[in-house]
Formats: sequence, C-alpha cells, structure tokens
Amino acid sequence: MSPGNVADALLRRWYIVVVVLLLTAAGAYQVVRPAPRFTGSAVVVLKPPVTQNQPNQFTNLQPPLAVVSYAVVQQLQSPAGTAELEAAGVRGTYHLIPRNSGTSATPRYLIPSLQVQSQASGPDAAVTAVRRIIDVYSKHVEEMQTAQKVPDGSRITASVLVSPSAAQVQGDKSRGLAGTALLGGAAGILGALWFDRYARGRKASPGLRRHAGPIPATD
Repeated sequence: MSPGNVADALLRRWYIVVVVLLLTAAGAYQVVRPAPRFTGSAVVVLKPPVTQNQPNQFTNLQPPLAVVSYAVVQQLQSPAGTAELEAAGVRGTYHLIPRNSGTSATPRYLIPSLQVQSQASGPDAAVTAVRRIIDVYSKHVEEMQTAQKVPDGSRITASVLVSPSAAQVQGDKSRGLAGTALLGGAAGILGALWFDRYARGRKASPGLRRHAGPIPATD
C-alpha cells in the first residue's frame, strides 16, 4: 500500500482517527494527573538472644539467621501466607525483599535483614500495611521457635531496624506521554486502515454475488 493509499484511507475513516485521538487524550490526562500512590517501607532484622559473651545482639548476626528469615518469607509468599496477610488487612501490592549487608565482599543474604514495602493510595495506609506485615512476620518467627520448643531465653527476635515511613511515587511524565502518544497514533492508523479494508470488502461482496452466474447443474 502506497503512502497515497494510506492517506486516502485515513481521510475516508477520519471518524475512527478522531475516536482514537479522544481516547489517547483521556489516557494522556491520566499520565499528567495520575492518582497519588505512596510506597511504605521498613527494614526488619532478626537478632540472636543476648549472651554474656555477646551482649550486643547486632555483633552476633550469623548466616543461619538469614536462612530463618528467608524461610519465613517463603511462608508469607505462599498462597496460605497471602491469605493470612489479607485476613490481617494487608491490601494492594507489597514486597518482602531480603537485604544484603551492603558490601561486595559479603555473601548475599548474610545479614538477616528484610525490607518490607507496600503500595497504597495514601501514606497512612501504606505505613499501616507495612506494620501489619511486620506483625505477621514476627508471629511466624515466634511460631517457628515454639514448634521447635526453643526456650524463651534462647529465642531470636524480630526487631525493626528502620521505622516504617511512606514516600510518594514519582513517575516520569514525559516518558509516559511519549508512550501514550505513540500507542495512540499507531492504534489510530491501524484501526482506520483495518476498518477501511473491512468496509470496502463488505461493499464489494454484494456486487460480486449479483454478477456471478448460476451454478451449473451436474448430472
């Protein structure tokens, strides 16, 4: 199809292009003025029990604690854990991210810390969801040790290392507008060309049937 044929088809089906442009403008408005979204975040760390040799719990962090933390994360990411979090009032999108110690020489997930994130329409809702996730996480840590009959004085504990806080999600509006315009333009052109071909094909079909001769009889 030549550029001239494309231009003629767009002129014939200008109303298709107008409808797509209106839909594109509505999408662009949502990009320019999106609904506010906030991300709540906190960091939880598993601490070993206090001993006489190591009164500071943070100086006695060991890799097995990270294994325990990751086991609890897997429980919360299972279908049963998801249902439990929903029952606790956690809605929307959330993430449980095991953290590294921050050095290139330290093996991954050595430090038993966990970053908890949750997205919501308001800062209070995002922080509340993070707190509820931490509560369920801490309960699982306790239940795991209770099942193993660990004495109270020898139990590990979940402690909030970075308090929950919320920040508004800031998107790139220029890139969003460019993507919306590109999709809208492509949809308008392709939609007009397809509808023009479809309409012209239906218009030609009755004429072909009228000019077709009778079907010859067979012996």
